[in-house]
Amino acid sequence: MPNKPLFVTGIGTGIGKTIVSAILTEKLKADYWKPIQAGDLDNSDTLKVESLITNTVSKIHPEAYRLTEPYSPHKAADMDGITIDEKNIMLPVTDNQLIIEGAGGLMVPLNNNFLMIDLIQQLNAEVVLVVKHYLGSINHTLLSLAALYSRDIPVKALIFNGNSDEYSEQLIVNYFKAGTVISIPVIDILNKENIARLEIEL
Repeated sequence: MPNKPLFVTGIGTGIGKTIVSAILTEKLKADYWKPIQAGDLDNSDTLKVESLITNTVSKIHPEAYRLTEPYSPHKAADMDGITIDEKNIMLPVTDNQLIIEGAGGLMVPLNNNFLMIDLIQQLNAEVVLVVKHYLGSINHTLLSLAALYSRDIPVKALIFNGNSDEYSEQLIVNYFKAGTVISIPVIDILNKENIARLEIEL
């Protein structure tokens, strides 16, 4: 039996979840699945991850929802004339480790009554929390960890993505209860060769 799915979420949007998902998919030779894609369907996160892996084991699973507008899932779905039904978001069948990429952060709404953190619980996944440093990122990271801990959701790894900040990282790691801490450097040229070259231990 494979391990629990690893759900890649972040402290916000645009902090590198897709890059981290590609790295984990490549390194673990895992399957990849993004349940909800909102906007940019011709250059989706699924297509980006597929273009960045070299192994021949990983399977890329199709999204449960493909929304045309680049907004929060509940808004994008409404603009497309649909409502996201969380009961339709079911784990793809696989015997392999599965990497799941969320949309935005933990409190992103899928509909008016169901958040991304609810989906993590529904899928019985462990979390990989991606952090990128900016003014306010300590607050966003600690709030994210507090929300996960309050629901007893296991946090498998904390990943610092990009330029380091020792002040932020020391404080965050002190708050981080258990799990692996990984730092991923800035990747100047994002391609499959540089993804494959990275050395990480999860």
